[in-house]
Amino acid sequence: MANVIVVGAQFGDEGKAKVTDLLAKNADVVVRYQGGSNAGHTVVVDGETYKFHLIPSGILYKGTICILGPGMVIDPKAFMAELDSLIKRGLDDSCLKVSASAHVTMPFHLTIDAAEEDSRGSKKIGTTKRGIGPTYADKCDRIGIRVEDLLDPEVLKAKLEWLVPKKNVILERLYNLPPQDPQKIFEEYVAYGKQMAKYVCDTAALIFKSVRERKNILFEGAQGTLLDLDHGSYPYVTSSSPSAGGACVGAGVGPTIIDRVIGVSKAYQTRVGEGPFPTEQFAELGEKLRQTGTAWAEVGVTTGRPRRCGWLDCVLGRYAVRINGLDCLAITKLDVLDEFDEIKVCVAYRDCKTGEVHKDLPSMAGAFARMEPIYKTFPGWCTSTKTCRSYSDLPPATQQYLNFVAQELDVPVAIVSVGPKRDQTIVIEDPIHGPKRVLSKAH
Repeated sequence: MANVIVVGAQFGDEGKAKVTDLLAKNADVVVRYQGGSNAGHTVVVDGETYKFHLIPSGILYKGTICILGPGMVIDPKAFMAELDSLIKRGLDDSCLKVSASAHVTMPFHLTIDAAEEDSRGSKKIGTTKRGIGPTYADKCDRIGIRVEDLLDPEVLKAKLEWLVPKKNVILERLYNLPPQDPQKIFEEYVAYGKQMAKYVCDTAALIFKSVRERKNILFEGAQGTLLDLDHGSYPYVTSSSPSAGGACVGAGVGPTIIDRVIGVSKAYQTRVGEGPFPTEQFAELGEKLRQTGTAWAEVGVTTGRPRRCGWLDCVLGRYAVRINGLDCLAITKLDVLDEFDEIKVCVAYRDCKTGEVHKDLPSMAGAFARMEPIYKTFPGWCTSTKTCRSYSDLPPATQQYLNFVAQELDVPVAIVSVGPKRDQTIVIEDPIHGPKRVLSKAH
């Protein structure tokens, strides 16, 4: 299989879990490299629906090592609740590993996250309020608590006795909220440490050992490229790097071990929360996209918020190809478009202030917010694709649509998903061993 990164090519919620599940069948190791319980991944297997937030979806395959990497932020309470629910459904946790270096989301992180978001009023950024941003902030400020600290009561107690009073100043004076008790937090999180201890190890060393043994490793991220802290639609982004470059840092590996990068994109576009969305559709059309996708649950898995829906945006797609170095695409939720008489694709932007046309994403956030889409319109195929199992099964109009997307993004479409089930998947070309992408003269 080789060492492969699966990355979201849009604003997250692209259906990465299904693609990861498909590829994990042949993986020895699956590594989640960033984010925390703000992620929401859904996999449907034999009529059973599994929702993942922290644990890699590779756990559905017995014997596959599943790693929560050092780039993640882990809420122990959420982790244990998710794990317990999976164990009750008969899944094996013997191959689950948690990085000792991953940072821990504490109760004050969740409280501060919610308070900060509420205080923004009309300037909200759409956080999930799961404490992710404040946890990463403490990590960068070098005052964070790591998983290894949960296993050492003396270290944990000392850190909490120093840190919690500082957080209480923020809670009480800035947000008029009650202080938190360091002793109560200590007792709760020492107990989590005891529960998690059997999973904790040096995961970077484990990954390196797997590389040396030529094991097949699959790296999965949460969220999507346009939510990347450095390369996304700042400030409406997450607090880590979901892009392909984040996989190396978040897993603890060098870039030379990566063989292939697969981007996952819906056949249309969605976004949860705030921020610019040039192709967003409102009224009947936007609602039809959302309601047609109800079998795929067009609401945030983590937040339950309805997703904003719109047409596919090739400007953002080209940007994702460039930022991640994508070798191929997996297109999901193609079947959602089955009922549309015509389908639009954004091929460029027009600056509504200057009239300038942009084929590429503007680097300035203010300019991005002013962009209006320029569309190319395609005839719909108006027939179900849910039973298609090969590229030749797809209607000619569907093939035309997919071919156009591949040409616009200058990257092949390797996988097409036409439903939530495992077998509702078309593999057009080998996503793992296909040819490496070569930049065209246009690039």
